[in-house]
Amino acid sequence: MLKKSIDRWKGKLKTYERHISAAAMLGGFAFDSFAYGRVDHAVTQTLLIVYLGVAALSTGLLHWLEAHDEWDHFVVRNLRAYLPALTQFVLGSLWSAFLVFYARSGTVAASWPFLIVLAAIFIGNEVFSKYYARLIFTTTLLYFALISYAVFMVPVFTHTIGKITFMLSGAAATLLFAGFLWVLGKLSQARFGEVKWKIAGAALCVYLALNGLYFLNVLPPLPLAMQTSGVYQAICKVPARKGAPHCIGEIAASETPRVGKVYYAALEEPQSWMTWLGFPRTVHIEEGKPVVVFGAIFAPVNLNTSAQYLWQHYDEAAKEWKTVQKLELGLRGGRDKGYRGYTFKSAPEPGRWRVDFVTVDGRLIGRVGFTVESGSPPQALKNVTL
Repeated sequence: MLKKSIDRWKGKLKTYERHISAAAMLGGFAFDSFAYGRVDHAVTQTLLIVYLGVAALSTGLLHWLEAHDEWDHFVVRNLRAYLPALTQFVLGSLWSAFLVFYARSGTVAASWPFLIVLAAIFIGNEVFSKYYARLIFTTTLLYFALISYAVFMVPVFTHTIGKITFMLSGAAATLLFAGFLWVLGKLSQARFGEVKWKIAGAALCVYLALNGLYFLNVLPPLPLAMQTSGVYQAICKVPARKGAPHCIGEIAASETPRVGKVYYAALEEPQSWMTWLGFPRTVHIEEGKPVVVFGAIFAPVNLNTSAQYLWQHYDEAAKEWKTVQKLELGLRGGRDKGYRGYTFKSAPEPGRWRVDFVTVDGRLIGRVGFTVESGSPPQALKNVTL
């Protein structure tokens, strides 16, 4: 009775295998979307390594079982039915984690490659139904996952970022993937031999694509991530020990800062509902007054680097953004809420402005856009602690 019941469910799973795989991947996204904190936490690292290991193990095991059609034990039949869904679930969990971290690390524009990957994964569940096509597709996704993981985990261990570290990440992922392919070949030389060059070609395309995105400054600069940012009329930095705060601009005298290394700033209440939706804020300043941009950038423990703050003004005549001021500040890793800093410009001319936070190799961490209107005092200022 039990065996018949299992066989009946197995038949249903076989009929809806691709749909179940897609649903399993969606479950992976939902399960992990709120589960991750810092990229350098031991729990995060352990989860990602476990997911990668399970994806590799289930892919290899299914490849081995499919190479032995003569095995017809009901356990083997059920493994053949369940393993694709397991593989897709852990891959879905990996992609949800990568999307969380990469979205935190850069702008929406910088994250578009991973949206394409998501679409490719779901399309693959419907299109690649044959075993050979499924093996090529799954191993390619596994390589993409390996290199995506290495891109932000190698800097955590080397405490460095930059071109050399990125190339080292790609080399480490490729070496691990080559070892995995060697194991697949040992499990079934005949079947693997028919697709190995297709897998190698697909992996090469992934490697070249990610390198292209990196050197075009499209790939987000993980493990750096913008925690918070904003534009203000004034800012004060209170020293860690007792002493007078250092201020840029004027903040209401009624504000009594607490002792400790904190920042507090004067923020103009938004005059439009569009500001609440993330559209650029309008900053009203009196003649000769400054505009201050604050940012907090997360970096892993012991990763010390620097970031550039680029003030750019939109030239209406030339129809382009022009950099008018550049400032480089050091970054020290380890603080949960990011390493804080600010930059200001005295008496900026009216018009559209933006401040880009970029790495020393030119990758965009975050951006603050705003419009300056001078000649009128700010409206409805409030003091906020940063």
